[in-house]
Order: sequence, then structure tokens, then C-alpha cells
Amino acid sequence: MRSGWLLVALLAATVQGHAGPATDPVFQIDFSNPEVSPPQWTLILHKDGSGHFRSEATKVPDGELKGIQTPPIDRPVQLSAQYAAHVFEVAQHHNVFNAPCESHLKVAFEGWKTLTYTSSRAHGSCTFNFSKDKEIQDLGESLQAVAQTILEGARLELLLQHDRLGLDQEMQFLTDAVGDGRAQEVCAIREILERLVQDDQVLDRVRKRARNLLAHGPT
Repeated sequence: MRSGWLLVALLAATVQGHAGPATDPVFQIDFSNPEVSPPQWTLILHKDGSGHFRSEATKVPDGELKGIQTPPIDRPVQLSAQYAAHVFEVAQHHNVFNAPCESHLKVAFEGWKTLTYTSSRAHGSCTFNFSKDKEIQDLGESLQAVAQTILEGARLELLLQHDRLGLDQEMQFLTDAVGDGRAQEVCAIREILERLVQDDQVLDRVRKRARNLLAHGPT
């Protein structure tokens, strides 16, 4: 029994080492799919919405490199407290993920999602491609949409530095993705959107779209 609690403590310390100041409890999602870009990423989240996002670089075969690629990311992020509260509520509703969540149904591969909850009192983890539990499945899809927002933010930063004209198409994509739910928690990329609004060297419609996204709040 004692060794089990030592394992929980070590896991918590590891998560805190990546995420910054100790916060109890901690939620983490690890995503993996070699068919998408990036093929692997991790989001660590605390109850106040603070957290950390880390992604791998996309491996592109020689001769297939086209345009600006999304860079690897390793940085703190800030989501809304409301969103974080929802994530931890789902964890509590499902015994902090101490139960199988994979459906084992013959469905299209969408990527492995591992949900992990760690605190001084409890630890749980489950992995799934597709879950029959609607709340778990919806959470996985929502967290992927949050990751999409963070990745788009990194692309916008790169385009602002190297290809200002490319911002037009990227901002249109992001606006559409936020509109249909493929991208969520715009507050996670507030800094780059504010930079675009204030930069008079980018197209007016890019600045307008950035301003409109900021007006949406944490959507």
C-alpha cells in the first residue's frame, strides 16, 4: 500500500516539474497518432486553467517539405477556469479515470488519448481511441480542439515572423475552426492575437479577424 502512494507522489512530482508550481490535483492528456501533425502532444492542466503544452516536431520525408511547418511546442498555457473546472468534473464523475474507457468497437482510428488524474489522494488513468461513454468521448474531442488552437497560435507566430501574407489564409482557417468547434479556448493564444491586432503591417482583414476572435472570450 505504501509503495502505491509513493508512486502517486512520484507521478505528481514529475507532472509538477513539467508544469511549473505545484498544484493539486493535476490533469494530463497524452495524444498519439502517427498519421496527423504533430504525431504526439501532451497537455497538463491545473484547476485554475494554468498548464503546459508540449508537442513533437512533425517528421516530413525528404523532398516533401512544403511551406511553413508547425514547430514543436514546449510552453506554459492558460485556459479559462471554467474549462478547467469542466475537465476536473468529468474526472470526478469517472472515478478519476480508474476504469477502462476504450470501447473496442471497430471504428476509424482517431488517435490514442490517455487521460490521467494525479493528486496527493488519488491517481487514475485510462487510454482510448473511441469511448462509448459520451462524456469521455466528448472530453477527448474537446481537448483535441484545444490543442488545435494552441498549434494554430504557434503557426501564427511563425507566419508573423516569416510570411505575413500567409496570415490571411491561416486566420480564415482559425476563424472557421472556432466557428464549428474544431478549435476551442481561444484565450490560450491571446498573446499572438493581440500582437496581430496591434500590428499595422499585416492585412486589415487579419487584424479584424484577430479582434473578432478575442471578442469571443474563451470560446
